[in-house]
Amino acid sequence: MKRRAFLESTGKLGAAAAALSVARGAQAAGTDLITVGLIGCGGRGRGVMANRLSVKDNCKVIALADLFEENLVNAKEAFESLEDDRFAVDDDHLFSGFDAYKKVIDLCDQVMIVTTPAFRPVHYRYAVEKGKSIFMEKPCCVDAPGYRSLLESNKIADEKGLTVVVGYQRHYQQEYQELIEQIADGAIGDVLNVRVYWNSTGIWERPRQAGDTEMKYQLRNWYHFPWLSGDNICEQHCHNIDIGNWMHCKGDFNGPLAHPVKVNAMGGRQVRRFPFCQNSGCRFDHFFCEYTYADGSQMYSQSRQQEGTWPMIGEIVYGTKGIGGAGWLDDYQGNPIWRYQGEVTYIYNPAPKSYEIEQEMLVKWTREGTAHNDGWHAAHSSMTAVFGMLAAYSGQELDWDDVVTNGKAEFPPESVTSWDQDPPIHPDTTPPAQPEPGQFIYENSVPLPGFYKWDK
Repeated sequence: MKRRAFLESTGKLGAAAAALSVARGAQAAGTDLITVGLIGCGGRGRGVMANRLSVKDNCKVIALADLFEENLVNAKEAFESLEDDRFAVDDDHLFSGFDAYKKVIDLCDQVMIVTTPAFRPVHYRYAVEKGKSIFMEKPCCVDAPGYRSLLESNKIADEKGLTVVVGYQRHYQQEYQELIEQIADGAIGDVLNVRVYWNSTGIWERPRQAGDTEMKYQLRNWYHFPWLSGDNICEQHCHNIDIGNWMHCKGDFNGPLAHPVKVNAMGGRQVRRFPFCQNSGCRFDHFFCEYTYADGSQMYSQSRQQEGTWPMIGEIVYGTKGIGGAGWLDDYQGNPIWRYQGEVTYIYNPAPKSYEIEQEMLVKWTREGTAHNDGWHAAHSSMTAVFGMLAAYSGQELDWDDVVTNGKAEFPPESVTSWDQDPPIHPDTTPPAQPEPGQFIYENSVPLPGFYKWDK
């Protein structure tokens, strides 16, 4: 959607609740009742479904899917404790395993895709082909083949007029919407550069369990393995990178500034000493990226997961006339240009209100039969994070078109079909298969034979 149309549609959030009770859409299968399914029942998946149930519309949650049976049991118990009769999942509709997502998508009108990031392009494609109303969490891909798949799926979704909402929830915060509108209208002149940050502490880790194969252990600890997560720059920092792209393109999500065209980066693993992952986990604990856009403007990106360090999460935009961020713009003398008049919902933590608003809009657009597709900016922003990851891993300046066209995945997600398979990174590797910048064989700025096999 073009910038102004998007901002107008998401900006009228106050009217959403009233619209829910009267609007009807083709995507609700010809009935007032919307059947909902959740794919991925971990902590974030349960959070997404709680946000979905906060929308007081006529729906029923009828199916759950997850690779791990224990996640299904925990999710079912958690939702049954809410005593909301809209949660109506029978034991026959608890699906585990590698094809479980298909069973949920086949059953439901609306699906929540909250799986391990590497699998999202595959799950999204199936849901689009089946014509479903879709919520998908970020990041949406961890490699170039996943990005190419997302673009193809987005075209199909547009042709079918589907509703697709993605969990880059800052797009549903009014202070960001109005900020982009101000930038687009020239309040600070031309955008020169943007600084974006996600500097925080460490994340969860899960110990090996008796009987775990290496594949099962890595899937349980997917965050620690770049072939599954895209490293922390993709899994967390993609939020701020998404805002940087939005600031540059001013809401034209398929325009020439929708993503950068070049990147150089650095990063490494200074302090990551997890007791369960230190012998096989291979991701970095810090990144710094310098992205360049088609007009020569730039984005400077920091992401770090180190205890006791500067905790900065946010975005700053610099223009020819001024500087600003979420909810404010000043000239270079410190005089206010613009202030958001509502309550600012984001400072250092994601805003709970925006998690609920994105679900309200998903329901509203679904019931109205409105074609809305967040998949475009979500694909570009996810790949922008991947772009930075690969530049840091390689120590090379990379070109967007080279990476997108020639990029491969050593272990594509659709090939994962069994707990007994060997993953591409294995603890028997000595030392662990960690990227060593400047030490790879290259062709057209792309590691060979794939991004996750490090041949010296």
